[in-house]
Amino acid sequence: PPPPSPEALAAQAEQKALSEKRAAEAAAEAAKPKDKFGEQMSSAGTTAMAAAAAVAMGITAPTTAFMAMLTKFSLASICGYQTVLGVTHALHSPLMSVTNAISGLTVVGGIALAGTAPGSVLPGNLAQWLAAVAVLVSAVNIGGGFTITGRMLDLFKRPDDPKEHNYLFYLPGLVMAAGAAAGLSAGIAPSLVSGGITLMACALCIASIGCLSHQSTAGTGTTLGVVGVGAGVGATLVGMSHSLTSTMLAQVGGLCALGGAIGAWIAKSIKITELPQMVAAFHSLVGLAAAATSVASVLAHASDPMALAHLDGMHKFTAVLGDWIGALTLTGSAVAFGKLHGIMDSSPLALPGKNLINMALTAASVYCGYMAMTTAVPGQAINMLYAVAGIAGVLGYHLTASIGGADMPVVVTLLNSYSGYALCAEGFMLHSDLLTVVGALIGSSGAILSWIMCKAMNRSLSNVIFGGISQSPVNKHITDVCDVKTHLCHQEIDVAAASEMLRDASKVIIVPGYGMAVAGAQHTVATLSTLLKDKGAEIKYGVHPVAGRMPGQLNVLLAEAGVPYDDVFEMDEVNEMMEDADVVLVVGANDTVNSAAVEDPNSVIAGMPVIEVWKAKHVIFMKRSMAVGYAGADNPVFYKQNTSMLLGDAKKTMDSVVAAVAPHCRVVCETGAPAS
Repeated sequence: PPPPSPEALAAQAEQKALSEKRAAEAAAEAAKPKDKFGEQMSSAGTTAMAAAAAVAMGITAPTTAFMAMLTKFSLASICGYQTVLGVTHALHSPLMSVTNAISGLTVVGGIALAGTAPGSVLPGNLAQWLAAVAVLVSAVNIGGGFTITGRMLDLFKRPDDPKEHNYLFYLPGLVMAAGAAAGLSAGIAPSLVSGGITLMACALCIASIGCLSHQSTAGTGTTLGVVGVGAGVGATLVGMSHSLTSTMLAQVGGLCALGGAIGAWIAKSIKITELPQMVAAFHSLVGLAAAATSVASVLAHASDPMALAHLDGMHKFTAVLGDWIGALTLTGSAVAFGKLHGIMDSSPLALPGKNLINMALTAASVYCGYMAMTTAVPGQAINMLYAVAGIAGVLGYHLTASIGGADMPVVVTLLNSYSGYALCAEGFMLHSDLLTVVGALIGSSGAILSWIMCKAMNRSLSNVIFGGISQSPVNKHITDVCDVKTHLCHQEIDVAAASEMLRDASKVIIVPGYGMAVAGAQHTVATLSTLLKDKGAEIKYGVHPVAGRMPGQLNVLLAEAGVPYDDVFEMDEVNEMMEDADVVLVVGANDTVNSAAVEDPNSVIAGMPVIEVWKAKHVIFMKRSMAVGYAGADNPVFYKQNTSMLLGDAKKTMDSVVAAVAPHCRVVCETGAPAS
């Protein structure tokens, strides 16, 4: 490209001086002692409002039983919040899958409503068939969730890691089984025996998530989760021991075994790159189970108008709520699966007045729910529940279809939260401490992950769901070679020049993006880092929180390719290393490394935390074209003097780079002398 004009150089120098001045002012401001009155007043005010809300709920609570359930829900939510914040970012994908598996405790609701026809193991009426469906799909979720979690965690293991003996943690399960048998044999009330097991099941599920704070304990967490879910199912069966028949036990056992086997087979068959869509599909099963159980719980009383009339208000309300959340989760997750799997257009559906459509559907759901709760006619109550499910299904479809593919990390975590709160609704409906506590744990887990993702994009959750990014009217297929603001032109290099630059570097940072995942280039990237390490270079990876289509997806892909997790750093950590890096290799990333977020207050991504690759001595930008990213923002890094663009398919280009680096590396490693 032609050398930059004097005017362009002057503009660049002026911009640099302005950035340095702002940085100095910010540092000076940060060094000043701060009065914490405003900050502490805000926190105190928030706490006071929470206290007022708690007192108001106590005053207006319909029953003491409701208040007791609400207390358990609130404490479990706080516990979930604290536990999930301790999970390392690299393990957010295993966190999603293990909470997905635990949310399969919707099986408990199905078991509680299960029944058989006389002399048969098959259900005898519609309510029992719906309960059977809930048991089956929940078991699929449990088997698949724990299996894929185990697969992912195995990828993070290093050859020199000590051997794990996680099977030892099945011992608590054996102790609970033996204790339950002894208690029932001694004539102890089944509800008391079940209560003790339920307490332990809740604790184990919480511990399962807590163990994901580090790779060394993550495997133990999976085992604890399996034992916790098993204990929850066992506690339910113990509590039903007086009414449990051999045919019911055969039905439930058969459905659990079949569903678990199907889920495990699916989880073993999929590719690791298909993990986001699998998690979304499993979320839809939780929604189906919750909706089916909610309808079945009312349907079981619908044959007798008096029985329906005597259902307490909390049961009716939570049945409607579980039906609504479950149906919304079912269709929303199905759409997310379609977008992630490529069978649906990933671009957002933009119907005219889309928010008015959402409001109308919500209002219709409220009306039908109110009718279902207040009518004394059994048939009308059931029809209104069907209507709630149908309207919520349309709402879930429209909400998710209106969100673009690049926002799927937030959508997946939000759906995870929905599945947890559907579980909570079941817990209130069936007066189940287990479902209430575990549902609150999963709901808060998904909510916290959604907050983390939104924070990493400098956007609000409402903006992601209802607004989307305010894109500039740009053509995503532009290939202009010059920045219209600075008149600087981008510099392209070929594979030979890029490989030489990498061979000569002592410190290299690799920043992967979703483009690497799409191209399937993670194994070639790992091979390149191995070659450069053999040559004596220091290699580190930097992963942005929202890179990929699911929290932690790129960490899992790098682990699959054999990259040690000690070499992978989070955004804040790698930014501190950037100025010391000789070369930063960006593979398939764009918005997550866009300097406009820091330098241009008018940019649509202004304020978004990014990986500051431009601070390195040199940047090699491996990208298919000069097109903008999902946000529609031009990336000034393309045109900086220390950036070289290596355009082309990430996999093919990386293969060529590895082929160019490998011969030189072998000569150096074998002879200790530079290649000729």
